[in-house]
Amino acid sequence: MAEFRAGEPCLLFDAKGRRYLIALQPGAEFQYHQGVLRHDEIIGAEDGTVLRSSLGNALVALRPRLADYALKMGRRATVVYPKDSGAIVTWADVGPGMTVLEAGTGSGALTMVLVRAVGSAGRVVSYEVREDHAAVARRRIEGFFGEIPATLALRIGEVAGAVAEIRPDRLVLDLPEPWHEVGPAAEHLAPGGVFCCYLPTVPQVQEVRRALDGTRSFLDIMTFEILMREWAVEGRSVRPSHRMVGHTGFVTVARRIRREGSDLASEGEPPRQDGA
Repeated sequence: MAEFRAGEPCLLFDAKGRRYLIALQPGAEFQYHQGVLRHDEIIGAEDGTVLRSSLGNALVALRPRLADYALKMGRRATVVYPKDSGAIVTWADVGPGMTVLEAGTGSGALTMVLVRAVGSAGRVVSYEVREDHAAVARRRIEGFFGEIPATLALRIGEVAGAVAEIRPDRLVLDLPEPWHEVGPAAEHLAPGGVFCCYLPTVPQVQEVRRALDGTRSFLDIMTFEILMREWAVEGRSVRPSHRMVGHTGFVTVARRIRREGSDLASEGEPPRQDGA
């Protein structure tokens, strides 16, 4: 898939490194402060081609990475940043062939990462309570993949009851009150499966940790945040950038275990990985 096709996204870089995300449409034009570039000049060109605007300024056309697309796409809900979505997929251990239940969909950024992670043999079921957010997410997901993947089911409504229905391998929540799903997860999440939630504030984290501990059905509970700082490298001058992507949210992960017999969860405080 080397050549650009109509309907797919394209990321344009100008000479100063500014990025512009467009959806390629025959007959359309990209207009910016340094001229105009016709979409027809991009369609059929190879990925990485250098093009010229009507004023002679260089623009490089590249297919956006999923991280680029998530950060530049129009959205209603705040997206889960790539630095966090990567950590979620890694620590929730989302992999090919798994069934993942997600809520809420938001603008679809994390949903797309999960779909890629489960592969063609997996399944992602994503719930969003707000119809306007769900509509935006559908458009953004279609804009990146070209269609809604066959492995993705988008549902509008509350996630309550879905854990029992789906019995997922992984439960990934970006909700204001994820502790309401801790009880169902303790009963219906696959044994050894991972509960994961993403929260912006400490009081929310405390509440979900209290709920997880209270079920005595989870082990290896951990809460962390990811901070990302780029470095400026210009010849022999190497320094940290003046700006960084600091706190965006806390990730909490926990493994579901059985409570029968002499399980660890029934014999005092379950061991944790966070040094407690």
